[in-house]
Amino acid sequence: MPKNFLTTADWSRLELEALLADARALKASPHQKRLEGKSIALVFYNPSLRTRTSFQVGAHQLGAQAVVLDAAGTWPVEFSDGAVMDGDPEEHAKEAARVLSRYVDLICIRAFPKFKNWAEEREDPMLSAFAKYATVPIINMETIVHPCQELAMLLALQEAHGDLDGKKFVMTWTYHPKPLNTAVANSAILAATKMGMDVTLLCPTKDYLLDERYMDAGAQFAKENGRSFSVTHDIAEAYQGADAVYAKSWGPLPLLGNVPAQQEMSAPFKHFIVDEEKMAMTNNATFSHCLPMRRNVKATDAVADSPRSLIIDEAENRLHVQKAVMSAVLKGLPQ
Repeated sequence: MPKNFLTTADWSRLELEALLADARALKASPHQKRLEGKSIALVFYNPSLRTRTSFQVGAHQLGAQAVVLDAAGTWPVEFSDGAVMDGDPEEHAKEAARVLSRYVDLICIRAFPKFKNWAEEREDPMLSAFAKYATVPIINMETIVHPCQELAMLLALQEAHGDLDGKKFVMTWTYHPKPLNTAVANSAILAATKMGMDVTLLCPTKDYLLDERYMDAGAQFAKENGRSFSVTHDIAEAYQGADAVYAKSWGPLPLLGNVPAQQEMSAPFKHFIVDEEKMAMTNNATFSHCLPMRRNVKATDAVADSPRSLIIDEAENRLHVQKAVMSAVLKGLPQ
């Protein structure tokens, strides 16, 4: 079993199924002193509502103590090997990760890419540095992927659909006035293909394709499961017969760092909003989004408030799946 939980790509389908089964058990019986006496550092380089609350409450329900470190703007850390540290960072990850490892039993990190140099940022440098130098397990609370969110998505989908094998999953791009992180879309592709769903990525043009490592991994996982991973720019083709629709916004990678140009490129595609007309083409599909979600921009009120909307269930499931992950990296997967 992997020591860290950095991406679902590192975990087998059987291991993910075991995590989800444990999450269901923890949802039924929330208070278990599995991690009594343990300490967990939650390092936030980006703010959070669901992630921070669910990890803190989850640690408490497992008997552990969570120490929250608000690092944004207050704790600049260098992570490059051989760096001449004459800029803002006063501490290197070599020291930070090892010192934290002497204090706590588990380190969780949330650090978004800045989308200025994707060739460097696609290597997930902050998370990779902590994983390299820490002597305790690391959990990814969202960097260039968001594995905890997609476990919560999978659990919500299982609760609504039962067995996910062969279900048609549509990952649709939606408009947003600002270019956002690709992490949730990356992870949704990884998780859905790994769990044996037929996955369709819907986006306006090829400029909105995800990084090739996630596209290639999605294709490989689909192949391993005897399923499909396809890309379309045709809205009707994507929605037709879908069992699950998952919405997310992200900026076009070819214009990385040029926010005005990204906004200009995205402006004509507001019609990618998830609305009642599109959902009517599906196989009575469920709808979900990782939240926060701009209503009537990404999805209409009618879709968000529909009985087939899983947005609140998925958000709740962050608590349960993260408790399963914390248990697994510290205690091992349940047998």
